[in-house]
Amino acid sequence: MNVPGELKYSRTHEWVKLEGETAEIGITDYAQDALGDLVFVNLPEAGDTLSAGEAFGDVESVKAVSDIISPVSGEVAEINEQLLDAPETINNDPYGAWFVRAKGVSATEELMDAAAYEAFCEEEAAKE
Repeated sequence: MNVPGELKYSRTHEWVKLEGETAEIGITDYAQDALGDLVFVNLPEAGDTLSAGEAFGDVESVKAVSDIISPVSGEVAEINEQLLDAPETINNDPYGAWFVRAKGVSATEELMDAAAYEAFCEEEAAKE
């Protein structure tokens, strides 16, 4: 499992790359592996509001449809339109395939660092 040290992570398996009050958000290697081959992505529009803990889109795999839960609050500044045409990019490069860029980011206190997220994933795997 790949867990880059420079990112922050949520309990719902999204990653956040924070740069001041802006952030890129995507799903983790753990999440894409659990979902299987992704075939469709539904993303919000620029200008939409993100609320920490609330769904802002979804991904569809050959197994199921899963919500993407926002790990932070803010406003969608940009979406990664390439994912709409090539959702498999997420499976190939989960940390390069960001879903949205957000601005005015807040509610980051629940995010975990890489070590805490790895421990969290190990606990999750032990429950299965």
